[in-house]
Amino acid sequence: MKKKERIAALERLIIAYQESYYNGEAEISDAEFDLLWDELKTLAPESPLLARVGGGNTGGNTGGVTDGFPKARHLIPMGSQEKAANPEEFLEWAAKMAPPFVVQYKLDGASLELQYQEGVLIRAITRGDGVIGDEITRNARRMTGVVSKLDLPFSGGVRGEVVMTRMIWREKYRDKANCRNAANGLMRRKDGAGAEDLTLIAYDAAASGDDGYFTGEIAKIAWLKDRGFLVAATKEFASAGEVIAYRAEVAEKRKDLDVDIDGLVVKDPRTDMEDLRRARPERQIAFKFDLEVAVSVLRDVEWSESGATYTPIGIVDPVRLAGTTVQRANLNNPDMIRAMGLKIGSRVMVVKRGEIIPKIEGLAAPELAGLSDPETERDISFPVTCGSCGSTLEDRGARLFCPNPECPKRLLHRIEKWAAILDIRELGEKLIRQLFDRNRVRRIADLYTLTAEALAEMERMGELSAGKVIRHIQTRRELPLAVFVAGFDFEGVAVATMEKVSAAGFDTLAKLRAAPVEALAAVYGLGEISARTIVEALAETAEEMDQVLAGGIITIAPPPIEESQPLKGMSFCFTGELRSMKRGEAEERIKALGASAKSSVVKDLSFLVTNDPGSGSSKNKKARSLNIPIIGEDAFLALLENPHQAVLPPVLPPVLPPVSPVAQGELFQ
Repeated sequence: MKKKERIAALERLIIAYQESYYNGEAEISDAEFDLLWDELKTLAPESPLLARVGGGNTGGNTGGVTDGFPKARHLIPMGSQEKAANPEEFLEWAAKMAPPFVVQYKLDGASLELQYQEGVLIRAITRGDGVIGDEITRNARRMTGVVSKLDLPFSGGVRGEVVMTRMIWREKYRDKANCRNAANGLMRRKDGAGAEDLTLIAYDAAASGDDGYFTGEIAKIAWLKDRGFLVAATKEFASAGEVIAYRAEVAEKRKDLDVDIDGLVVKDPRTDMEDLRRARPERQIAFKFDLEVAVSVLRDVEWSESGATYTPIGIVDPVRLAGTTVQRANLNNPDMIRAMGLKIGSRVMVVKRGEIIPKIEGLAAPELAGLSDPETERDISFPVTCGSCGSTLEDRGARLFCPNPECPKRLLHRIEKWAAILDIRELGEKLIRQLFDRNRVRRIADLYTLTAEALAEMERMGELSAGKVIRHIQTRRELPLAVFVAGFDFEGVAVATMEKVSAAGFDTLAKLRAAPVEALAAVYGLGEISARTIVEALAETAEEMDQVLAGGIITIAPPPIEESQPLKGMSFCFTGELRSMKRGEAEERIKALGASAKSSVVKDLSFLVTNDPGSGSSKNKKARSLNIPIIGEDAFLALLENPHQAVLPPVLPPVLPPVSPVAQGELFQ
C-alpha cells in the first residue's frame, strides 16, 4: 500500500473510532487505538488530527450544541499523554529527563475535573475534547471520593479518574463489557441514576492564577489526601531501571486490585504548569502494560454478514490466549486490513481485547518475519457483490456494505431489529423468517396489516397463538423519537445516539428530516460519519416510516417538557408479568414521564413493581433489605394516573464498597 493511502486509511479509522467512543460504544481498546495513533504520528506528523488537544481515543467535536448537559471549559486543557508501550520507549523518554521519577497507577476510567471557588465545588466537567467538556456536577456530587467543600478557601481544579470497582461491576453491571464502559455510561446519565456506584480517585490539582501554589507532585498528592480525597498510589524512584522493575511487579498483581489499571504514569517530581498546558505534556508519560499477545499466521478471512454490513474475521493458526484457544479474531473493517498491510500468510499478533474478544493487532515484529514465507503470501480478497441480491458492494473504508435498499437480507434484518427494539417477544426470528419468505411481511408496515388468520397458516402456529401475536403487534404504542428511528436499523446508530440528536434540538421527525449533514455532525459526540448515515437512511426509509405512522398504531411522542416529566429522577424495576400491559410498554410509560427503568434491584431504586408484593422472590428480598418500596400493579397504574402525587424515596448516601486488603493497601494512600 502506498504511504498516502495508508495515512488516509489511518485518519478515517481514527475519526470513526473517536465517534464510537463518544457515543459510549467504543469499538476498540485504548491500546489498540494508540497503535493507530502512533503509526499516524510516524507516517504523517503534520496530520491535522494529531494537533487536536484531546488526542487519543477521546473524540473531538464540541460543536457548541448540548446533548443534555451544559458545556464548560477546563481550567487547564486536559492534554493527551505521550505513551511508552515497552521499556525501550520508556528509556528513550527517561533519557531526556533527570531522576528521580514520581510514579502513579494509570487508572482505567474516565477523567473528570472538579472546579472549586473559595473551597466550594461549583462544577464538575468531563474530559470532552480536552478543552470543553460536559458539566455533570449533579452526578459527581453522588460519587464516592468527591469532596463538595474543602477545609480551606482553595480556588482551582482537582483532576481525577472516575472508576467502577470490579465488585460493583460483578454485582450490578455484568451487561456492560467492562468497568470502564459501565463508568462512562453512568457518569453521563441525565437522571444521575447509578452515579453513587462510581468512585473518583484524584491525581492532580492546580490553583487558579497561581502557578506556584504546588511545587512538587509528592506534596500535591499529600495535599489532596489531607483535603479528604482518595488518591492514586504514588511512589518515587531514583532511576529509570527501578521504574521498569516496579512496572513488572505491578503488572503481576494488578489482577488483585479492585479497580482496573492499564499501566503507570511517570512524572517529573517538579510541578511544571507551563508543560501541563501543552496539548501533549512532555514531562510525563503513560508507561503501558504489555498486552497478552500471541503470534500466529493468518490463513484466511471470512466475511460475517449482519444486515447490510460485511465484517472481516481472521482465521489464524490456533494459539492460546488468556486460558483459551483462539482461531478466529476480529479485523473490524476493510480500512483496518489496509492500514496493517495484512496478507493471507502474514505473521500476525493476536490479542484479547478486554481479555474477552480476540483481535488481530497487526503484523508480527520484524524479528519474526523470517518465520513466514513472502513467496506464499497473497492479497486478501474482499467481497465484491452481495450474496443476497447480487448488488455491487460499496467500500467506504470503515464499512463494506450492500447499498441496495431493496436487498432481501437488509429488509429482513430491519424487521427483526424493529421487533427487538419494540420488545415484541412473541414475534420471534423464526416466525419473522417464515412471514418474510412467504412474501407476507417485507416491510415493517406490513406487520400492521397481518391478521390472525394469516398467522395461523404459519408452521407451529395455531389460532390461539396467532391471536396472541396479533394482539401484541396491534398494541398501541407512543414511542420516543429516538426509539422509533433506531427501530429502522440505521447502521451503527443506536437508541443512545438518537437520544443525543433529539436532545440537541432535532426532537421531531420533521426537524430530523430537514437537518443537513453539517447540522447533525455538529451535535456533540456525533461526527460526520454518523450524521451522513442518519441523513441517508432517513431518506431511504421515509416512505416506510410514513406508512407505519399512517396506521395509527404507532405514534411518536411529542418532545418532553419539564412540566410533563413529574417522575424525573425516579427509577422503576419490574418483575413478573403485568396483567394490563407488557413490561416494555410499562417501561415506555414511565420513561415518558421522566423516570428510568432498571433491570435489577439496586440501592437507589425508587420502586419495585410486581403482581406479588408479598412473595419471597430474590428481587423482593433484596428490595426489602434496601428499604425500597414494593408496589403492586394496581398501585402502579394509580401512580401513572396521578404521577404528580408520586413521592421520591430518599436517596441513601453513597458508601464505598469494601475492597480486598491487597486492593485497599495498593490503590488508596
